[in-house]
Amino acid sequence: MLLRHAKSSWQEPALPDFERPLAPRGRAAAQAMGQVLAERSWQPDLVLCSPAARTRETWALLAPALGTVPPCRQLPSLYLATPAQLWRVLRRAPDEVERLLVIGHNPGLEEFAAALIGSGDAALRKRLARKFPTAALAVLTLADATWAAATPGSGCLSAFLRPKDLPSRKRKT
Repeated sequence: MLLRHAKSSWQEPALPDFERPLAPRGRAAAQAMGQVLAERSWQPDLVLCSPAARTRETWALLAPALGTVPPCRQLPSLYLATPAQLWRVLRRAPDEVERLLVIGHNPGLEEFAAALIGSGDAALRKRLARKFPTAALAVLTLADATWAAATPGSGCLSAFLRPKDLPSRKRKT
């Protein structure tokens, strides 16, 4: 599973990028995504998270919905990671981990997802290719037997959820 951090705040423009917290909208979206993970039984065995404030806060708000909170490793290499860095992180995931959640940043996360996905629902793939917005979650199944064997195009996209797709977040008409 690939999760882009929730919407960050720009209230303090002088704050270093690494230290930017979530905006109120981002906090609500992170909690909503936690509910989705719980409702759909998408319980990760391991979370790999960028150490930036906005990614750590996204995880902290999402995790309580899961009940049993899996281990979370903060990896400096995930901060503003390029697709090449994300490939290295994925291929180093422990073999005993069946469901991995990576929390990171764009543009690298979106580009990595595009490279990893080779099949899946065409409409979802098209939506992801247009934009991987903040707090969006891509759920993939890999054809490879191990994380280390993951190759471009080996992922099947089974879900792509944006905060605006969630029932609790849809605007009333």
